[in-house]
Amino acid sequence: MNIEKANSPPEETMSKRPPRNKYAIACALLASMTSVLLGYDIAVMSGAQIYIKENLHITDTQIEILAGIINLYSLVGSLAAGRTSDWIGRRYTMVLAAAIFFAGALLMGLAPNYAILMLGRFVAGIGVGYALMIAPVYTAEVSPASSRGCLTSFPEVFINSGILLGYVANVAFSKLPININWRLMLLGGAVPPVFLAAGVLAMPESPRWLVMQGRIDEAQRVLFKTSDTPEEAEERLRDIKSTLGIPDDCTDDNSVAMIKRNSGEGVWKELLLRPTPSVRRILIAAVGLQFFQQASGIDSLVLYSPRIFEKAGLNSNSNSIGATVAVGFCKTAFVLVSVFFVDQIGRRTLLLASSTGMVISFLILGSSLAVIDSNPGKKLTWAGALSITSVLTFTASFASGYGPLAWVYSSEIFPLRLRAQGASIGTAVNRIMSGVVTMTFLSLYKAITLAGSFYLYAGIAAVGALFIYFFLPETRGRSLEDMEELFGKVAEEKVGEKNGEVTSAFAENRPVNKEDMDGKAELDTSGK
Repeated sequence: MNIEKANSPPEETMSKRPPRNKYAIACALLASMTSVLLGYDIAVMSGAQIYIKENLHITDTQIEILAGIINLYSLVGSLAAGRTSDWIGRRYTMVLAAAIFFAGALLMGLAPNYAILMLGRFVAGIGVGYALMIAPVYTAEVSPASSRGCLTSFPEVFINSGILLGYVANVAFSKLPININWRLMLLGGAVPPVFLAAGVLAMPESPRWLVMQGRIDEAQRVLFKTSDTPEEAEERLRDIKSTLGIPDDCTDDNSVAMIKRNSGEGVWKELLLRPTPSVRRILIAAVGLQFFQQASGIDSLVLYSPRIFEKAGLNSNSNSIGATVAVGFCKTAFVLVSVFFVDQIGRRTLLLASSTGMVISFLILGSSLAVIDSNPGKKLTWAGALSITSVLTFTASFASGYGPLAWVYSSEIFPLRLRAQGASIGTAVNRIMSGVVTMTFLSLYKAITLAGSFYLYAGIAAVGALFIYFFLPETRGRSLEDMEELFGKVAEEKVGEKNGEVTSAFAENRPVNKEDMDGKAELDTSGK
């Protein structure tokens, strides 16, 4: 099955690209800023943990749990965010995320002991879960198809910006006394939510959520501002109404609200218990992509990079923490590759290139660390330099593809009626894997060595590349309302291959008709 050929974007999308919609860009920027919270927390803990361990006299195991547990705590937020955003709206869900994280940052920074510190991690984790799920969903729903990939990459840009800020905070406060420095590092996380909450209130609500609430006139106004042309705005509104089962000529808000008011009822059954073939494939694609994004070890690299640099020869705390700033700069700079090229090159190509770079980088990192381990007491400058370089190339490979595009892809493929809850499942899987990876890294490298850990991550990333190649169709240039049909076509093509009945219709990216099936009943290409 040739997924790329069968699901290539429409020719008109490829040949004619309208100018960027500045209003949609502004909305995406404001929404995506909530992702700063996660990036800052991950990076600042990489440095703060060194001083927390010394100041509170705790063990490596306690540090491992403290650093990684926020990812499991964020499950509460990510699973609740789907229903919450359908209930109070995408915009106020982002405000709620900022408020929760603000409270968590205060608790962590003022914690008198390990128990209160863990409580602060729990509260902050809920806020992170909300922010991670809702920013990509809102951005995907407000963006025109021509620039959706670029704009939906913005949350990853701000995650990386948060990582850079966290590393800078580590360097800035590292020279202070140990009973103060880590507290200021963590309290710094309370600053961004204040500005984020104020900025989010200036944004419009998601037009798709407004239609779900029967507020058609408001949705139409937002669509006219966020679409490339008035004709596209009308088409997007028709598509949204069609997806929700609302007649195209029905415009009275009260009448529409009576016809269809979707607040999430029956969604979990349709997602998990009785999914159609296309919905099942969409769910597997989203969950699989989020699984491999985190199982390949990125958060271990970011969170424990000072230990990796120490192994490579940077022995002092200040030197190893300072080197992490280079990781932050690299991650922030290379995420722009996906921002600028995702709508030109496509999701699949960038994901495959990113995966390949990740595998090669971790193989080199594992090999260089193995050489260092096999020569104890010797200063192998070349091996240390190669280790540091491979950390940076892995970071660059991840940031230019896998990092942002896992969120882009999983936020755009679910049908509207399932999008919030579907995205929350993907976010939950992402956080579970991040928690497992970061909470086991220290134990893992003590069991199989640091080199063995990165060989393992390289193998997982290689399996992820195969998953992308064989399972993910290209979504570039497709409207959000087209996704179920797209995945339905891929599912039907797979069934047709098994039965020896694949026709040229799929390769030509057109609906299957009776002639194609030699007189057999016409397939329902919607996947329903």
